[in-house]
Amino acid sequence: MDTLSRRDLLKLIGGGAAALALPGFATAATAQARPSHRPPPGRRKFTSPAVEAEIARIQARIGDPELAWLFGNCYPNTLDTTVQTGTLRGKPDTFIVTGDIDAMWLRDSSAQVWPYLPLAAKDAALRRLYRGLIHRHAACITIDPYANAFLPDPRGKTTLSWAQHDLTDMKPGVAERKWEIDSLCWTIRIAHGYWKATGDRVPFDDDWRAAMHAVLATFRTQQRKDGKGPYHFQRGSAVPTDTVPLDGYGNPALPVGLICSMFRPSDDACIYPLFVPANAYAVVSLRQLAGMSRALHGDAAFAADCEALAAEVQAALENYAVMTEAGQDFWAYEVDGYGNQLFMDDANVPSLLSLPYLGFCARDDARYRRTRARAWGERNPYFFRGKAAEGIGGPHEGLRMIWPMSLMVRALTSDDAGEIRQCLHWLKTTHAGTGFMHEAFDQDDPAKFTRPWFAWANSLFGELIAGLADHHPELLR
Repeated sequence: MDTLSRRDLLKLIGGGAAALALPGFATAATAQARPSHRPPPGRRKFTSPAVEAEIARIQARIGDPELAWLFGNCYPNTLDTTVQTGTLRGKPDTFIVTGDIDAMWLRDSSAQVWPYLPLAAKDAALRRLYRGLIHRHAACITIDPYANAFLPDPRGKTTLSWAQHDLTDMKPGVAERKWEIDSLCWTIRIAHGYWKATGDRVPFDDDWRAAMHAVLATFRTQQRKDGKGPYHFQRGSAVPTDTVPLDGYGNPALPVGLICSMFRPSDDACIYPLFVPANAYAVVSLRQLAGMSRALHGDAAFAADCEALAAEVQAALENYAVMTEAGQDFWAYEVDGYGNQLFMDDANVPSLLSLPYLGFCARDDARYRRTRARAWGERNPYFFRGKAAEGIGGPHEGLRMIWPMSLMVRALTSDDAGEIRQCLHWLKTTHAGTGFMHEAFDQDDPAKFTRPWFAWANSLFGELIAGLADHHPELLR
């Protein structure tokens, strides 16, 4: 097993038959009866009365029985199967695995519980879950702000099998050490979202404040104005996107004010280190952090530092990350500050498609609309159109493989009823009978898919349906 990469492991567990063999998934489902594919109540990892009531409320608004069934399976999947709660250093602790990998990604764990935020104010169990996750994120960032994934034991030394021989400064408690700007942005997003949803100040203690100072310091360091900084990463792999060139410091980039990222949210290496969607995300996150710092701690100086970096990054995006063609401007995906720019899009969030979802711009922003049109079409080398669906994938699972996540993000960033209905149709017809969302599926054959147990995709689907139920119920009737 030690010789398998993460990519190889996920391919081994992928496939239609495997979906029904994983713990927590029923095996007696029939297409006509559509029995729940949730674990029995006694085997669920976490139970929220508010979530159960929300499932019933929203299912009653869905006219399509299969769509209602999918929502009932997917929306609670994170709570049912991935949550571990307890106490760490005298505080509530929540550790959330991605599904089929026994490690916690800062990004995934934040996104997996994002859809439950509107319910937290009226559910004490959920509030404890969020408090525990915010505490755990702070502890993880304190261990290593450059790591993307962590172990259940913060002192654990057994990393993931594919990361055991990485050439980097591996620390106890770290599962994988791929530097991705968005990992830190996601921790801010979930903390800010929880605070706004509940008004709860309890989890934002001195340890959390110290972790947020480490976030700002890491962003500043990775602007690389004073050299390459301390982070480097190399992996012996036949997959080029699993490692970083030039002694692990990445391809060259001018210090123009943007933050360098060695990896994308797909965990694939960047080509140009100035990854545009993550820098845009950092602008939003830094401003959220500034608002929290002022309101919760009266820390005007730190808030001003966050706002100053956000303004600097936004100005640099305008100066270096905009492409122009036939007199029309649109966002690049990656740049290097020297004038080299890459256009593509990847299904993982942050992406160009997701910029309004993350709060960077409005859905009707003209530049975003032009970018969106290019991302969802032949100008994007990772846009695929086949017999089953059309959508965006990425290098992580290769050509022809559409990620359901891209269909969800397209719907979440659309005001076009026909476009949203089309995305819902594709999502409903490509789950290969499993009742769950997957990482990716073949453009012509949804039975060829990866990751039957991928909680982020399930949560995002639940978020989409819940949002439509409240804001566009006519699309679900």
